[in-house]
Amino acid sequence: MNGGYDRGACSAPERGAPATPASELISRLRRVLRPEELNCACRETLDGALDRFDQLERRRESRRRLAAARDHKERIFALLAFLSELDTLTEAESDRSVFEELALLFIEIASSAEAGAAALREL
Repeated sequence: MNGGYDRGACSAPERGAPATPASELISRLRRVLRPEELNCACRETLDGALDRFDQLERRRESRRRLAAARDHKERIFALLAFLSELDTLTEAESDRSVFEELALLFIEIASSAEAGAAALREL
Protein backbone atom coordinates (compact mmCIF):
# COMPACT_ATOMS: atom_id res chain seq x y z
CA MET A 1 0.00 0.00 0.00
CA ASN A 2 1.32 3.40 -0.87
CA GLY A 3 -1.06 5.67 1.03
CA GLY A 4 -2.91 6.92 -2.05
CA TYR A 5 0.21 8.08 -3.82
CA ASP A 6 1.30 6.56 -7.07
CA ARG A 7 4.97 6.45 -7.94
CA GLY A 8 4.63 8.94 -10.79
CA ALA A 9 2.07 11.17 -9.07
CA CYS A 10 2.97 14.55 -7.74
CA SER A 11 0.89 17.42 -6.54
CA ALA A 12 -0.47 19.59 -9.30
CA PRO A 13 1.06 23.04 -9.66
CA GLU A 14 -1.13 26.08 -9.15
CA ARG A 15 -3.79 26.21 -11.82
CA GLY A 16 -2.72 28.49 -14.67
CA ALA A 17 0.70 29.13 -13.13
CA PRO A 18 3.50 28.75 -15.66
CA ALA A 19 6.21 26.22 -14.99
CA THR A 20 9.44 27.72 -13.79
CA PRO A 21 12.92 26.21 -14.00
CA ALA A 22 12.61 25.58 -10.25
CA SER A 23 9.28 23.79 -10.81
CA GLU A 24 10.87 21.54 -13.38
CA LEU A 25 13.70 20.79 -10.95
CA ILE A 26 11.18 20.00 -8.21
CA SER A 27 9.43 17.53 -10.53
CA ARG A 28 12.73 15.77 -11.14
CA LEU A 29 13.48 15.78 -7.39
CA ARG A 30 10.08 14.19 -6.70
CA ARG A 31 10.93 11.28 -9.00
CA VAL A 32 14.25 10.71 -7.24
CA LEU A 33 13.23 11.40 -3.64
CA ARG A 34 9.98 9.42 -3.56
CA PRO A 35 10.97 5.77 -3.51
CA GLU A 36 8.19 3.19 -3.07
CA GLU A 37 9.45 2.08 0.34
CA LEU A 38 9.05 5.59 1.80
CA ASN A 39 6.36 5.45 4.50
CA CYS A 40 3.17 7.48 4.04
CA ALA A 41 3.83 10.12 6.71
CA CYS A 42 7.33 10.71 5.39
CA ARG A 43 6.07 10.86 1.79
CA GLU A 44 3.31 13.33 2.71
CA THR A 45 5.81 15.53 4.56
CA LEU A 46 8.18 15.48 1.60
CA ASP A 47 5.37 16.21 -0.88
CA GLY A 48 4.16 19.09 1.29
CA ALA A 49 7.63 20.59 1.51
CA LEU A 50 8.17 20.29 -2.25
CA ASP A 51 4.74 21.81 -2.94
CA ARG A 52 5.46 24.78 -0.66
CA PHE A 53 8.85 25.32 -2.27
CA ASP A 54 7.28 25.14 -5.73
CA GLN A 55 4.63 27.70 -4.77
CA LEU A 56 7.26 30.03 -3.33
CA GLU A 57 9.34 29.79 -6.49
CA ARG A 58 6.31 30.47 -8.68
CA ARG A 59 5.43 33.51 -6.60
CA ARG A 60 9.03 34.75 -6.77
CA GLU A 61 9.00 34.39 -10.55
CA SER A 62 5.63 36.16 -10.78
CA ARG A 63 6.97 39.04 -8.66
CA ARG A 64 9.99 39.27 -10.96
CA ARG A 65 7.77 39.44 -14.06
CA LEU A 66 5.49 42.04 -12.48
CA ALA A 67 8.52 44.13 -11.52
CA ALA A 68 9.77 43.88 -15.11
CA ALA A 69 6.40 45.12 -16.43
CA ARG A 70 6.52 48.03 -13.97
CA ASP A 71 10.06 48.87 -15.09
CA HIS A 72 8.86 49.01 -18.69
CA LYS A 73 6.00 51.29 -17.65
CA GLU A 74 8.46 53.64 -15.96
CA ARG A 75 10.67 53.59 -19.05
CA ILE A 76 7.69 54.52 -21.21
CA PHE A 77 6.80 57.33 -18.81
CA ALA A 78 10.34 58.72 -19.07
CA LEU A 79 10.32 58.45 -22.86
CA LEU A 80 7.01 60.28 -23.03
CA ALA A 81 8.63 63.22 -21.24
CA PHE A 82 11.20 63.43 -24.03
CA LEU A 83 8.49 63.00 -26.62
CA SER A 84 6.65 66.05 -25.26
CA GLU A 85 9.10 68.13 -27.31
CA LEU A 86 6.91 67.20 -30.28
CA ASP A 87 4.32 69.72 -29.02
CA THR A 88 6.70 72.62 -29.60
CA LEU A 89 7.70 71.69 -33.17
CA THR A 90 6.14 72.88 -36.38
CA GLU A 91 6.35 71.60 -39.91
CA ALA A 92 8.76 74.47 -40.62
CA GLU A 93 11.42 73.05 -38.26
CA SER A 94 14.79 73.67 -39.90
CA ASP A 95 16.61 70.82 -38.14
CA ARG A 96 14.89 67.80 -39.69
CA SER A 97 16.95 65.34 -37.61
CA VAL A 98 14.76 66.14 -34.62
CA PHE A 99 11.90 64.31 -36.34
CA GLU A 100 14.05 61.20 -36.74
CA GLU A 101 15.01 61.36 -33.07
CA LEU A 102 11.37 61.62 -32.04
CA ALA A 103 10.50 58.74 -34.36
CA LEU A 104 13.12 56.66 -32.54
CA LEU A 105 11.41 57.52 -29.25
CA PHE A 106 8.16 56.09 -30.61
CA ILE A 107 10.03 52.92 -31.59
CA GLU A 108 11.54 52.66 -28.11
CA ILE A 109 8.12 53.13 -26.52
CA ALA A 110 6.67 50.39 -28.72
CA SER A 111 9.54 48.06 -27.87
CA SER A 112 9.16 48.67 -24.16
CA ALA A 113 5.39 48.23 -24.39
CA GLU A 114 5.84 44.87 -26.12
CA ALA A 115 8.33 43.72 -23.48
CA GLY A 116 6.01 44.84 -20.68
CA ALA A 117 3.07 43.04 -22.27
CA ALA A 118 5.14 39.86 -22.65
CA ALA A 119 6.10 39.99 -18.95
CA LEU A 120 2.44 40.33 -17.97
CA ARG A 121 1.35 37.49 -20.27
CA GLU A 122 3.82 35.20 -18.52
CA LEU A 123 2.10 35.79 -15.18
